Amino acid sequence: MPAGPDQASQTVPAPPPAPGTQPAQVVHKEGPASSGSTPVPPATALLSDAGAPAALAQDLRPPSIVLAGLFEAIGEAHIYTDAKTAADAIPDEAPADLMAEYNTARLRPDFSLKDFVARHFTLPERKTVSYQRSPDENVRDYINGMWDVLSRPPDTQVAYSSQLPLPYTYVVPGGRFSELYYWDSYFTMIGLYENQKIDLMRDMIRDMASMIDRYGHIPNGSRTYYLSRSQAPFFSLMVDLLAMHDGQVAYTTFLPELQAEYDYWMDGQDSVPPGGAYRHVVRLPDGTVMNRHWDDMDTPRDESYPEDIATAAQSGRPKEEVYRDLRAGSETGWDFSSRWLADGHTLSTIHTTDLLTVELNFLIPHLQQTLAHAYDLKGDKEAAARYSRLAQGRIDAAQRILWDERRAAFIDYDWKKGESTSILSGATAVPLFLQMATPEQAKAVSETIRKELLKVGGLIATERSGSGQQWDSPNGWAPLQWMAVKGLNQYGYDALASDIAARWMGRVIGTYEKSGVLLEKYDVVNPFISPKGGKGGGEYPMQIGFGWTNGTLLGLMNRYPQNTRVVLDRNPAADQPSPQPLPPMNAYGVQSDSDALSRYTQPTVTLTPRPVAPTPALPQMSTVGASAPTPTTIIPGAPPARPATTATDTPAATGQTAQPASTTTGTPAAAPSGAPAQAVPAATTPGSVPPAGTEQAAGATQAATPSSAAPSSKDDGATTAPSPTADQATQDATTAGRPAAGENVVPSK
Repeated sequence: MPAGPDQASQTVPAPPPAPGTQPAQVVHKEGPASSGSTPVPPATALLSDAGAPAALAQDLRPPSIVLAGLFEAIGEAHIYTDAKTAADAIPDEAPADLMAEYNTARLRPDFSLKDFVARHFTLPERKTVSYQRSPDENVRDYINGMWDVLSRPPDTQVAYSSQLPLPYTYVVPGGRFSELYYWDSYFTMIGLYENQKIDLMRDMIRDMASMIDRYGHIPNGSRTYYLSRSQAPFFSLMVDLLAMHDGQVAYTTFLPELQAEYDYWMDGQDSVPPGGAYRHVVRLPDGTVMNRHWDDMDTPRDESYPEDIATAAQSGRPKEEVYRDLRAGSETGWDFSSRWLADGHTLSTIHTTDLLTVELNFLIPHLQQTLAHAYDLKGDKEAAARYSRLAQGRIDAAQRILWDERRAAFIDYDWKKGESTSILSGATAVPLFLQMATPEQAKAVSETIRKELLKVGGLIATERSGSGQQWDSPNGWAPLQWMAVKGLNQYGYDALASDIAARWMGRVIGTYEKSGVLLEKYDVVNPFISPKGGKGGGEYPMQIGFGWTNGTLLGLMNRYPQNTRVVLDRNPAADQPSPQPLPPMNAYGVQSDSDALSRYTQPTVTLTPRPVAPTPALPQMSTVGASAPTPTTIIPGAPPARPATTATDTPAATGQTAQPASTTTGTPAAAPSGAPAQAVPAATTPGSVPPAGTEQAAGATQAATPSSAAPSSKDDGATTAPSPTADQATQDATTAGRPAAGENVVPSK
């Protein structure tokens, strides 16, 4: 039971069994009940082999535990240039047999670890594609061509691999990232939506849902060593985007997974005392419930094992505490940034678990709003009203706690110190992106962004420079540009939004002209464009591909054709068709046609099973296709394999602040086959966020003008177009969909 702000809940690992024996099941120590009727298990006690058919089992423990001793030795010897390669390498025999052989061989005087690893491990197949630019190829052609390079077919289970098999086709980010990643995928889907690759986008969401069904949450990425944490919860936004094409059936189909996602993030909320924390939940002294980032493990990350050991050794703090904060920092998606560093520049001072972050604490109420809408479609008006109230309470709390009047921005909050961190970052635009800032806050944020974060090539990640971390200045990142542009546009600051888009497109397309590839991130401060994107910083070399850069660039090019023409053709901006809002727009108002409904009645894809012997500690066994713990509350009409639960939250008791309430006319959605049609509640415009706290009468629809979300005053800032770039040059470039270690051509992340 959590007892105070400095007592994070721990897990009790099972002692290693004798060779050949069954492992003891990991038990979570006195874990508080989840928000539903069944506790949400931590990653360290996710699944056991009880009742699971052996033929369908996959060992879920990370390689650092499965190969304890050998894995550390590989990292210490730096056998691979990139530590992630060791975590992805596939043993050629059962881990227990391999470890027995290793423990015998290493005692020999002529033992060579490098030779042993070469004999017993296979590197996963890397998809390397020669991508040759034709003389008339432009950046759109590159993006269209890269979908095939970055797409992966449904996985086949590979014995002893750390990869979590996925049943549908998906898109990977690129470079060293050869698996599905959580928050990256949302911004990649923007491009799939723009290219009308809806089937591929839908399959990626199904893959996400399959992981929720199997593991109780969406892990950081589809690897066993990512299972102990998640990432910023963008799943509800993915469903919004899909609903823009498939209609309301998307919400009702994925309601069980949306509920499970919420239960994961809110696990333990009912038992956390004021001033305490449990997993992702923090209850402030006044009783307000908020969320933090957390990882169920407190060991070095498998993908950065030697680096984490070195960081902990330099800290002077308990190493387990440092490991936990490094892992939680990876869950943020900003790995790493001065936002998480106590002294602002030294990685060993990382204290992520002490922080209530802006993104997470505005994404949770979006998830609540989505649940309210989905339950309303199901006819459960009570659950819909409850989640609407919870969403409004969370928005009020986030507006109050995360708003820093001195900085005129949304800033992370140190819940242990009870004060703002005062570190300005691009995250200040997220509440605008989700339409959860007041008009006054939005106006202040627009000015802060213009004065403090806008540079020649777009927005910097944070105002801090010199930290050596990749999510700091001088770097700019695609998701931050997208959320800022869309958020500012929704509140009426169109000139500033256009300016950011123009500068970012100039930097990205200008780099493409020099290198022939799109990259993971870019130096947006240097007035000169580097074909390598900049120095980068971080733990690994610059990666090419790149999913979220491709997706959001395509969205911005379609939204700002005038700016695109300047960048691509060196021509002055000319008259173009009126720009359309960035997707998704009014996802709640799109009807499901018969074709969409038929797609959701297709049989579920199952994976080829393979037996794996169980081994000790951490997540024990996964049954492919199995659901997370089954609660007692059943959603009417929901698939029986993944019943949903309900939850309670504790909204902050604060004065309500006016919200931008942009809506468009809600149209009744077609109900799933055999179910009565339900009225579609009003939905917000660009962000697909319903008016928080609004309880709707049965069968009622609401309407408002699309422009009502934004303040009436427009941004009067001047638009600065990027420097024109050269015409497309003939250039051959080789891009690696998944290059092997050391294959990256550009230095640093």
